[in-house]
Order: sequence, then C-alpha cells, then structure tokens
Amino acid sequence: MAKILLIEDAQTDSLVVNKMLKSIGHTVINADNGEDGLALVGKEMPDLIVSDIVMPKLDGFQVCRKVKRNGETKDIPVILVSSKSEETDKFWGMKQGASDYITKPIEEAALLASVGNALS
Repeated sequence: MAKILLIEDAQTDSLVVNKMLKSIGHTVINADNGEDGLALVGKEMPDLIVSDIVMPKLDGFQVCRKVKRNGETKDIPVILVSSKSEETDKFWGMKQGASDYITKPIEEAALLASVGNALS
C-alpha cells in the first residue's frame, strides 16, 4: 500500500483520517503544521500528501504550491482538505496543483475514493 503524509493541525481530524487510511492498509506519516509537513515531504518522499488548508506556519495552499514547484516532488499528488467550501477556495486549491479538494467534515467514502484516484 501507499505511504501517505497527513498534514493536519486539528488533533481530532488527524485521528479520524489516520484511522480511515490505516484501515485500508496505508502507512501514515503525520505533521501538525505546514512547515514540518513540507520538511517531511523531502525526507520521506510519500506517495501522496493529504493536507489541511488552514494551519500554522504554512497553509495547505502554500504547501501544495511548493511541492508542485519542486522538481523532485512535483509528481506527488496532493489532496487538500478544508472547512472552506466556497467554489473560489476549491478553484484556488486546484489552481495550486491539487489532485482533489475535500470539504470537512470528511466523509470516509469521499476521502477513500479521492485517495484511490490520486494513487492510480
């Protein structure tokens, strides 16, 4: 299965997403802010990144943009997750290079379908 980097500052959301991803056999690496998450991208080279948008140090848009602009990491798919559900937020996320944009509260079926699509 895949190695997935989860960047999420809300502990409850992090626990829920970890459980969902591990239930189907994925390995999950965790970071609780964008800066630490970005450092882990280079160190761990995950197969996929699932990142919250609103978080300390670097937001999810910035993380996605930096991953996609780096020649070594540009092919790693990024799924953005947020309570921001406006069409402009979704548009901006996709413009940064995200593979998908999921709104909170996270539905397990939506997350697992998005992860499956991003990894295929």
